[in-house]
Amino acid sequence: MMNNQEGRIPEEIAPEVLELASRYYANHSQGYSSAELVAAGEEVDIPVEFIQQAIQDVKKREQEKQAAQKKSAKFRQKVLMTGAGMVAVFAVWTGWTYNSIQNSKHKVDAAWAQVENQLQRRANLIPNLVNVTQGNAQREKELVDLLERSRQAYLQAETPEKKADAIAQINQAIGSFTKNAAANTQLQSSQLFTNLQYEITGTENRLAVERMRYNQAVQAHNQKIQSFPNSLVANIFGLKQQEFFPANNTDLP
Repeated sequence: MMNNQEGRIPEEIAPEVLELASRYYANHSQGYSSAELVAAGEEVDIPVEFIQQAIQDVKKREQEKQAAQKKSAKFRQKVLMTGAGMVAVFAVWTGWTYNSIQNSKHKVDAAWAQVENQLQRRANLIPNLVNVTQGNAQREKELVDLLERSRQAYLQAETPEKKADAIAQINQAIGSFTKNAAANTQLQSSQLFTNLQYEITGTENRLAVERMRYNQAVQAHNQKIQSFPNSLVANIFGLKQQEFFPANNTDLP
């Protein structure tokens, strides 16, 4: 018996110890030794060698059963580890793909910013056109209104599609201004008008270049999203295709 304080069992675990000990004792008391089984076999006239052979066979089956259980447990563990590895690989790939798509989206945004710079530059020419028109043709109120409406349409446009429609209105307004200027020799001789013509031409050239770069970035981004398996990540995170910016400069003379 334990006669010191260090050997005493804490009170909180005593019930669990007693329960487990009772289970061990029950299993022990319900078992039989080899001698007891031989003696029981003799009572029913079973030779000793058959009892011993039966004991060996049963033990062998138990060992095989335990080996099979261990093998099954190892297999389940291997499956779980493989599954966890696949999940980890998928998570890493998903993160990389998401970042790649976002990077292409940033390139689209950067290209669109350059387009907007040229569109804004173009819209900023409208007040100068209005000043020239008002200074040289007081009766051209309709043309002035057209120029001002086209600029407001652009300033209020938010998407590439709406901006494309607005820039078409600006094209029409600039075209009307150029047509009016062609019939006004005094206006054509104006240095301000000449400077504006250079500004319009230069802005159109820069806008065409930036529009091309933007549409190339959009094409690369949309192809990345549409390709499998990138499309899976795009659908999961709700990543959308971007709109192309069409050329609407055909109204210009």
